[in-house]
Formats: sequence, structure tokens, C-alpha cells
Amino acid sequence: MTQEVHEPTDITPDKDGGVIKQILRAGEGNESPVPGDNVSVHYVGTLDDGTQFDSSRDRDEHFKFDLGKGSVIKAWDLGIATMKKGELAKFTCKPKYAYGEAGSLPKIPPNATLIFEVELVSWKGEDLSLKNDGSIIRHITTKGKGWKNPNEGALVKVHYVGRHGENVFEDREVEFTVGDAVISNVIEGLDIAVKRMKEGEKCRLDIKPSMAYGSKGNPDLGVPPDAELVYDVELLSFENAKESWEMEPHEKLEQSIIAKTKGTKFFKEGNYKVALKYYDKCQKNLEFETTLKGEDEEKRKEVIVQAHLNMAMCHLKMEQYVKVRDHCNKALDLDDKCVKAYFRRGQAYYAGNDFDLARKDFEKACELEPDNKAAKNQVKICEQKIKQFDKKEKAKYQGMFEKFAAEDSKKSDGEKGADSK
Repeated sequence: MTQEVHEPTDITPDKDGGVIKQILRAGEGNESPVPGDNVSVHYVGTLDDGTQFDSSRDRDEHFKFDLGKGSVIKAWDLGIATMKKGELAKFTCKPKYAYGEAGSLPKIPPNATLIFEVELVSWKGEDLSLKNDGSIIRHITTKGKGWKNPNEGALVKVHYVGRHGENVFEDREVEFTVGDAVISNVIEGLDIAVKRMKEGEKCRLDIKPSMAYGSKGNPDLGVPPDAELVYDVELLSFENAKESWEMEPHEKLEQSIIAKTKGTKFFKEGNYKVALKYYDKCQKNLEFETTLKGEDEEKRKEVIVQAHLNMAMCHLKMEQYVKVRDHCNKALDLDDKCVKAYFRRGQAYYAGNDFDLARKDFEKACELEPDNKAAKNQVKICEQKIKQFDKKEKAKYQGMFEKFAAEDSKKSDGEKGADSK
């Protein structure tokens, strides 16, 4: 079978002959990588006289880079975006689209025309997840305009289509506040991703269950448990909220109280993960505010302490006891007479079987609030646990010592027998 011959093509936007592409072997399918994708290629680079100056094949190692981010020469950002998976192509690149007047000595002289034979091996989308765990992957299909992105608190308007396999389970246009998307029944993955988009941008998001409907799914939408979803999203418009540093001190205080109220709403609904986000926002708004005076400063401290106490309670519910202690410690840094902080830290110590420290915290709560029946009861429970522990330890070591004594006795009897012979 004869290999199809492809004519050389000028792929530059201005058609100035700066990058000429010739396909040597056609690729698979119709998709090509888009800006932001991490691409993997093999290549051989030569000067126009045939002198080879670089080769990933000689190193037997794929070269990987983020497309459209300016991390490679301009010719590559243009050329790779036109390729299909498995395609092999030759690119002839004028200096303007390569290393220009300076070159890249010692291997590439000034004003050099370069020839690259490139094979597109694979690509994957841009990871937008906060933990870089691949739970939110973006593929840009239409670039947005400008340089701004929505910030936390921005009012955004988006159109999206949600798919699970071939099933379209949602198709809607919605306005929501970034960070508050859950109120509008928008998944966390989209709430996070939209902060990286530009106005007019269209993209495909591949979203893992942890950033969508998790192990429960969404029966109302027909989304099964642990479903990986695909969203086609367009950011139609957005209006950014004031950043914390742009707010007046009283505005920060007001916004923190609003965030705390929202957090409490989700806490009461048992949505501790979302509640944590609002309580964290509450304390971060005020954490470094130093200009408030008098009653406003006391209110600032009170709101921050309440936020840490509420985060401690969320982590208690989620059985994350180290974080409970951390937030209680921060609350006590601001108010060393905070009964709730001692009590909740005591609960965390108790859950970790550290009964001595738990008892000390419950005793401190009783000292500060003598009528606190719950704290008194916890002191008694801790004392019982300590006695039980001491009794077990005593029995364990008593048995151990008796065993050692018996072994020593045997050795002694053996030695006596040996001496008598």
C-alpha cells in the first residue's frame, strides 16, 4: 500500500512562510492538542545543511512540555497544535519562529533556519486541581480574551453541558458566585476550574468523582456513584469581587460574618467540607487586619475565634483529630480562657487515646466554667480510662516479670545442676 503524499503547507497565521509543515505519516483520529495540554513528542533537529544538533530519539526519552505557554520556540507551539496522535511531520522553521538573530550557541548559529522531524506521541490536559491529583483536567477548545480571570467571590455566568459517557445529564446556563457554587447546585470541580478561565473561553473538563458527586452520585440527574464526568463549559461573562486588600476594615468584618453564617448553614446540613471552606474564608478575611480599634478589634478577635472553633467542630465530625487540635490551639492563642477550645481539644485527645492530656483540658474547662456538667462528666470518663489503662499495663508488666523470673529460676537450677556434676 502506497503512503499518501502530503504537500508542504504554511501554518503561520500571517502566511509569511515562517513555518512550513509536511506530514510524513498521518496520525489517528481528528483531535489535536490545545493550549495548556502537556504534550509528549519525539524529535530530531537539524540545521538546513543537514547537521544534527539535537535528538530525543538518541536519548531514547520523550520530550514533554506545556503547549502554548512559550516554553518552546514559537514554531513548535504553532506546529504541534496542528498534529494528530501518532503523526510524524517535518517543520521547516525560519529564524523568526526559532532562535532569531541570536541563535543558541554553540549548536545553533545566528539567523539559522531549522528543520525538525517531530512525532506526536501523546498529550494530556492541564491539571487544574488544587492538589495536582488529576481530579480536574482542562482541554481548551476556544481561547478566551484578555488576561483577567474570575476571583473568589466573582459573579460568573456560564453555560455548560454535563455528560457521563453518552448520557447528557445537564445542559444549562447559570449565574453563581465563585466559592458559593454549591448554593447554585454547581459541582466543586467547576467552581475551581472557572477561576482559571478567561471570558469567552470554551473548554472541556474531565472531572473525577471527588470533585463531582462522589460515592453517592446524583440520582436526580442520573449520575451513578463514583462517576467520572465530562463538562463542556463556556465562560460567558464575569464581574470580579473586591479582593480582601481592596476592602475597608469594616467591609472585611461584614464579609467574614456573612461567610460564618453560610458556613453554619452547611454545618447544620451535615455538609462539613463546604462549611469548612466558609469558616476558613471567615478567618482569612480578618487574620492580618491590624487597623481595627476598640469594640471592632474585639469583634474581629471574637469572629476569628468562632471560626477556628467551628472548623474544629467540623474536623471532629470528620474524625480529623490533629486538625481539631490545631484550630483549638489557634483559638486559644487569641483567647486563653475559651472553654469550648479546651473542651474540643480534649475531645480530640480522647479520640486519640491520649487520656491524660484530654483530662487536663476537661479539667481546665471545669476550672473556667465550674457548672459545666459535660466537662465534669468527661473528666470522670478520662479517669476511668486511665485506671483501666494502668491496670492493663500493671497486669502486662506483672506477667512479664513473672515470666522473666521463671526463666531466671530455670537458668539458675540448670547452672546448679551443672556445678554438682
